[in-house]
Amino acid sequence: MSNNIDVTAGTTRIQGLCAPQFEQVLDAFSKNFHTLNEVGASLCLYYQGELVVDLWGGQRDTGTDAAPWESDTLCVVFSCTKAATALCAHVLVDQGRLDLHAPVTAYWPEFGAAGKEDVTVAMMLNHSAGVPALRDPVRKGGFLDWNYMTERLAAEAPFWTPGTRNGYHMSTFGWTVGELVRRVSGQS
Repeated sequence: MSNNIDVTAGTTRIQGLCAPQFEQVLDAFSKNFHTLNEVGASLCLYYQGELVVDLWGGQRDTGTDAAPWESDTLCVVFSCTKAATALCAHVLVDQGRLDLHAPVTAYWPEFGAAGKEDVTVAMMLNHSAGVPALRDPVRKGGFLDWNYMTERLAAEAPFWTPGTRNGYHMSTFGWTVGELVRRVSGQS
């Protein structure tokens, strides 16, 4: 049974639910505000199929007049999904369905356009594929359109010769590795 939470960490209000055996999670979440200067955040955890933690607190932005962070406040989670997406790719490698040394085009032929034909799965995973961004602006709503983004990335020319250097693919990794996983596994 989860307890209703409505506490203050420093000057930050934290609300939600927390099962008694997960109070250390609440303590760590609170510490982000009163010790580490977090502005706003939320955290939801399920354990053995049961909701055990659902917390939120702080503000949506900096400033004294910023709206409070609510249970349904949307936020960008690009970097949070990189590990999960890479894990999915490595599970496919472990199953023998994806080869780290194979060219991406073995699974996603369109990706070989504009000088990317030699990009390997490993290069995509280790941020050396040369496609850390798109050169042209993304249309309004484009970041929410999977097909639009993967088609744009497949057509994009690399910023450097793939495999010759690393560059953090912070805003493209999810779509490129995610599309590779989708094509190999059939799941999104």
